[in-house]
Amino acid sequence: MYKFKYIIPMVMALLIFLLLFQSCYSVRLRSVDGIYNSTAPIVRDDYYRDMEVIELDTVITIGATTKDFTLLIKTTDKCPTGELHTVEYRSTLGAVLLSAVTFGRKRKVKIKYVCIKS
Repeated sequence: MYKFKYIIPMVMALLIFLLLFQSCYSVRLRSVDGIYNSTAPIVRDDYYRDMEVIELDTVITIGATTKDFTLLIKTTDKCPTGELHTVEYRSTLGAVLLSAVTFGRKRKVKIKYVCIKS
């Protein structure tokens, strides 16, 4: 009888843990038109191996009544045109937990994007 006393909470904790890991995902949007901005030396070994990637890792604050957020991409030295070729949005377990603790007001955002060559 004592075994069941400990097994049931452990199984429940394991199920909750597995459900939280399902909240980690990545979404990538890519344009079929245009040529991406390439880097001179190839320094990456992933999907973006010959692209010049700009990475943003920030926490955004959204009000209780606001339903959307706009991130403006400006022209910089790395992105001279301001036009996007590839965008990847990543949600992690830490981001989901931060959103849950702050009731959705703060969200951790990881974004990678590649600009179109000028």
